[in-house]
Amino acid sequence: MPKELRGGYPTFWREFGHGPREALMIHCSLSHSGAWTALAGELSDMLHMTAFDIPGHGRSEDWDNRDDIQAVTTAMAADFPDGPVDVIGHSFGGTVALRLAIEHPHLVRSLTLIEPVFFAVAFADVPGLKQRHHDREKPQLDAMARGDMTAAAQAFNGLWGDADMPWDSLPEQMRANMTKRFGAIISARPAVEEDSGYMLRSGNLEKIPFPTLLLEGAKSPEILGLVNEGLQRRLPDARREILPDSGHMLPITHPQQVGALIREFLETVPAGVPA
Repeated sequence: MPKELRGGYPTFWREFGHGPREALMIHCSLSHSGAWTALAGELSDMLHMTAFDIPGHGRSEDWDNRDDIQAVTTAMAADFPDGPVDVIGHSFGGTVALRLAIEHPHLVRSLTLIEPVFFAVAFADVPGLKQRHHDREKPQLDAMARGDMTAAAQAFNGLWGDADMPWDSLPEQMRANMTKRFGAIISARPAVEEDSGYMLRSGNLEKIPFPTLLLEGAKSPEILGLVNEGLQRRLPDARREILPDSGHMLPITHPQQVGALIREFLETVPAGVPA
C-alpha cells in the first residue's frame, strides 16, 4: 500500500485481486479506497484492481480547496495505467472516470459508472430540476453559507449516505473525518453542477467509444436516475442496470449484486479491446 506522487499529487493507493485484467477504481466523496474491499473481493479472480485515495481523502495529501478537484483527481488517475484498463467509478469517482475517458482515451478499455453525480447532465435535460435539487440540499447549503462544516457534512450524509447508518450512529472519528474532508465537496460543485470540465458542452460525451455500464440503486434520489438516463442517451455504447432495494452506496451495501453485474458486463468486453 504505497504512497507516491501521481499526477503531481501525493497519493495513497491499495491493490486488490489477482485476475488477468487490470482495473482502476475511483471512490466517492467522503470515503476512501478501502471502501472497495467487499466489491473487489467479488471480482478478485477476474481483475487486478488498483484503488487510490482522491485528494483530501484517506491517506492521500490534504486538499487545499483551491484547484479543480476533478481535474486533479483525473490527473492522478491517468498516472496509474500503463495501457487500457477497466475503469470503475462511484459517485464523484464516476465523473472522474468520464473525464479520464475523454482526456486520456488510450488508458480506458471500459467504463463502469455507479451513480455518477454529473448533475449538469440532468440539469440540461430537465427544466427546473436544478432549483428543485438545491431546494432539497437547502440544509447543506445553509450550513455551508454560515461556515458550519459539521452541519454541512451531516446534511450531506443524510442525503447521500447509507440510510441504515444515520449521522448520530457513526463513530466520532468517522464524523470528524467527513467534516474535515467537506471542503472537497465544495470544490467539486463547479465540475458536477456547472460542467466546468466541459465534458457535456463540448459534445465529447457522444464521442466516448468505450462499452459503458451505468449502475444505480432503485431507492436512490431521482436525480441520479435522470443523470444515468441522460448519459445513456449520449454515450454511444452504454447499458443501464437498476439494482432493486439499494441506494446510493450500493457498491458498499450490495457488493455481491453489484459485482455480479460488473462481471456480466466485463465478460462482454474483450480484454484486448484497443483504446
